[in-house]
Amino acid sequence: MNFIDTVEVTIAAGDGGNGRMSFRQEKFVAHGGPDGGDGGKGGDVVLVASRNQNTLARFRFQKELRAQLGRPGTNTRKHGKNGADLVVDVPVGTVAVSADGSVIADLTEDGQQAVIAKGGRGGFGNAHFVSSTRQAPKFAEKGDPGETFTIRLELKMIADVGLVGLPNAGKSTFLARTSNARPEIADYPFTTLTPNLGMVDVDREHSLLFADIPGLIEGASEGKGLGHEFLRHIERTAVILHLIDAYDEDVAKAYQTVRGELRAHEASLLERPEIVALTKVEGLDEEMVDDLMAGLRKVVPKQTPLYAVSAQAGIGLKNLLFEVLATVREARERALAREEATEALPVHTLSAAADNTWTVERDGDGFVVRGAAIERFAARTDFNNEEAVQRLRDIMQRQGIMHELGRQGVKPGQTVYLSNRDSIQY
Repeated sequence: MNFIDTVEVTIAAGDGGNGRMSFRQEKFVAHGGPDGGDGGKGGDVVLVASRNQNTLARFRFQKELRAQLGRPGTNTRKHGKNGADLVVDVPVGTVAVSADGSVIADLTEDGQQAVIAKGGRGGFGNAHFVSSTRQAPKFAEKGDPGETFTIRLELKMIADVGLVGLPNAGKSTFLARTSNARPEIADYPFTTLTPNLGMVDVDREHSLLFADIPGLIEGASEGKGLGHEFLRHIERTAVILHLIDAYDEDVAKAYQTVRGELRAHEASLLERPEIVALTKVEGLDEEMVDDLMAGLRKVVPKQTPLYAVSAQAGIGLKNLLFEVLATVREARERALAREEATEALPVHTLSAAADNTWTVERDGDGFVVRGAAIERFAARTDFNNEEAVQRLRDIMQRQGIMHELGRQGVKPGQTVYLSNRDSIQY
C-alpha cells in the first residue's frame, strides 16, 4: 500500500429530518387534532484513531465522507429515525485541519474519537406548537442542515525518537541494525522514500519507537529534495537523534544544514532534546575520530550529548541507546507535567446569550438581518407556509428585531433578508 500522509476530503454530516404536519382523524377535535411528529437528527461524522491504520491512502479515492440523513417525523407524533453516525478509522497521529488552517482534531491515542461535523437537528412537527392560543397549528419545521466543509487530514507519526540527517548519513542502516525494521539500504542518496518506523529494544525492559525521516538537503523546507514532504513527522517525536556521516567533507556544515531546515520548518524544533552521533567510524583511527568530534563540538550546543558510532560494526550503539532512553524519559515527564498544568487552568466559555445577538443593516431597497440564532430559525421555516412565516415574524418581534427595523425606517412591503438567503416582507 502506498504511503499517503496528507489528503483533502469533504465532510458532510446528515441533515435533520423535517417535522411532520398532520392531523389525527377524531370526532369533535378541531382539524382532527395535530399529531405531526418531530424529525430525526442527522448523523455526525466521527474520526477514530486506530493503530490498525498506518496511512491515509484510502482517502485518495474516498473524497467524501457523508453521514446518514435524519428521517422525517410521521403522524401519531412518531419521531423520525435519527441518522446513523459515520465513524471513520484513521491512523494514530492524524490531524484534521480546516480550510483556514486551524486544527479541528488531533488524534494521538488509539481509540481517541472526535466529532468533526455535527448532524442537523430534526425539525419540530406541528404537534410541538400546540398552545392555548394556537390549538391547530398548520405548519411544521424543516430540519437543520448538517455541517459541510472541506478539511485536510495530515498524518504525523508519533515516535519517541526521530532520526534526521543528510542523505546517506546512515539512518536506515542504524534502524536496520537496532530494530525490527527493514528499510532499503544502498550506497546512493534518497534510498528512503517514505518514513520508516522501527521498535528498538534498549534492554529487556525498555523499548523505543524510532522514525527514520527521509534525508534532508539544504532548501528542503522550501520543497527541494524529498525530506520536505516528511518534515511534519519530526514534530511529534520526543527526541531528535541527528546522524552525521564521518566521511562528509564538512561535518560541522552538515550539522548546521539540517538544523537550518528544521528551524525553517518549525522554529520550536530547535528546542527539542537532541543527541548527535557521528556515524561510520569503523574505518577511522582514534585520532581522526577525535578531530571530527572536536569540529562538531564547535557548532553543537554544549548541553547536547555527542557520540561516535558505527551501525555496521556495532561500535558505541549500546551507550548511545541508553542515552537516548534517558533523554526520552525526561522529555516525556516534562511534557506530562505541562499537560497537567494546562488542564488545571480554568476554562472560560462565552455566555449562551452571545448566540442570540443580531444586527440589522440597510441594503439597497431592503434590510439584512444577521445573527446565528435567528438564521437558524429562518432555515427551519417553510416560507411557502404563511403560518410558519408568521411564527418567524413573532420570533423576530420577541427578539426586538422588528423594533430595530422600524427604528431604521423600514416601510410596509419592504424586503427583509435573513443573511442574504431567506426573506420576508415587512
